[in-house]
Amino acid sequence: MESHLEKQNRDVLQKSFEEMISTLPKENCWGFSEDQYQYQGFWFTPRFLQGALSAQQQFQAQPTDIILCSSPRTGTAWLKSLTFATITRTSYNDSTTPLLSKMPHDVVPFMEFDHAQFSTNRHLGIPLLATHLPYSFLPRSIIDSGCKLIYICRDPKDTFVSLYHFIAGHCKSQNTQPIQLDEAFELFYEGVSMFGPYWDHVLGYWKASLERPDKLMFLKYEDLVEDTVLYLKKTAEFMGYPFSSEEQQQGVPENIVKMCSFDNLSGLEVIKTGRHRETENNIFFRKGKVGDWKNYLTTEMAQRLDQRTLQKLSGSEIEILHEEIRDSCHIATKGRSPDITRGTFQANRVISE
Repeated sequence: MESHLEKQNRDVLQKSFEEMISTLPKENCWGFSEDQYQYQGFWFTPRFLQGALSAQQQFQAQPTDIILCSSPRTGTAWLKSLTFATITRTSYNDSTTPLLSKMPHDVVPFMEFDHAQFSTNRHLGIPLLATHLPYSFLPRSIIDSGCKLIYICRDPKDTFVSLYHFIAGHCKSQNTQPIQLDEAFELFYEGVSMFGPYWDHVLGYWKASLERPDKLMFLKYEDLVEDTVLYLKKTAEFMGYPFSSEEQQQGVPENIVKMCSFDNLSGLEVIKTGRHRETENNIFFRKGKVGDWKNYLTTEMAQRLDQRTLQKLSGSEIEILHEEIRDSCHIATKGRSPDITRGTFQANRVISE
């Protein structure tokens, strides 16, 4: 129970955050009723920025914590489901897991909002926590504690399309008018999006993974789609919850993958009718397909985004794009038109975003 003094201190801190945020550059965009604010190179809604500042001052990481990190719409809910099911596999079975009755975002709380819930989870032996914060915004205690981080990134074209539809769905649920896709594209391209610029978000974690490979696992959504069981085993090993030989013989990893599949989770009643804060749960589950951008982006838009990705990630050796697309983009810079319609990542498996 929060004491009167603690509430007073929290209120004072909250007011100081609000005063600071009011001085920042802002944009009213993406159809949101509230402005987005730019702080230290990234864009935030006021609630997320206040949560970030609060976490920086108050969150105390433990060495056993496992932080799931991502930019929005890059596989967050899926990664939460897979890791939660893996860590709790001896506590729950396929019919008793909380994943059947709760949204993944309610099972694995966000650091920016849910400090109290995470403390409860810790007591239950569940060390998972999530964040959308850029690496440079993480509380110092996370770095100092030596806890582990798992970051997932996704092809920027699919990330943008998924983000657009998520925000459009949210706007409609709030009876506000979403912006047009081409307008949203220009904003994303210029880096004006939630927790964007997207490429800077990816780069921060990529560089940290090179410096601390034993503490930060860098995953690509497309790899997870291509061979989910393989990467689930790698993730379990990294977290310190490896599958035993007996479990592998019994098909435990495969069962977790099946339970956490898009078809299974999206069909649950809690996803169809429930809400996560003010957002309907079903908005979080759209398609999860790799390459769905081809149904929404023109050839020119795809080419521009690919070239921006190459420009932003140049020298980092992050292979978000297929070799074929990288080559075609290089050809385009020499005056030839690339065949972007052949696209990035041809996998057809369906999973949760």
